[in-house]
Amino acid sequence: MVLPIVKYGHPVLRKKGERITEITPEIKKLIADMLETMYDAEGVGLAAQQVAQALQLTVIDVREVKERPSSLEMNGQPADVASIMPLVLINPEVTGVGNAVAGPEGCLSFPEIYEDVTRPESVEVKALDANGKPLPVQGGWAPGSGDSARNRSSQRRAVHRPHADQGQAVPQA
Repeated sequence: MVLPIVKYGHPVLRKKGERITEITPEIKKLIADMLETMYDAEGVGLAAQQVAQALQLTVIDVREVKERPSSLEMNGQPADVASIMPLVLINPEVTGVGNAVAGPEGCLSFPEIYEDVTRPESVEVKALDANGKPLPVQGGWAPGSGDSARNRSSQRRAVHRPHADQGQAVPQA
């Protein structure tokens, strides 16, 4: 189900997300709905706060970003971006790595606004995947391109909805 994306000014966008302690059927449905919402909006990433849920949950899919190709490592080894997308990050801990680089970015909660944002050239992320398994990832982006809806192709994709029949405890990351 496509969820409404909240816009700048909505109080939930300023709230710190609650840690997810259990992968329940409701969390699995929220993940599937967030992916469907992100694809429908032609975005490349969506945080739970952007769909009015104050949770530590983000979905990402950069397969269609051509202007700013991503590099990705999983468990310290180069990974094929296309083969591991979309990424689901539960309770992510993000650490910047490398020099700061500026590039244009947009946000689905700030429609039609694109600005240069300075960020580390790479990030290390410790998170859990949609099944509650540890997901150590390092990713980087080339300078001068954006992590925004305008970089996504207009091609829509079918969304795989995970089967969620019972809850699952989430280990501490």
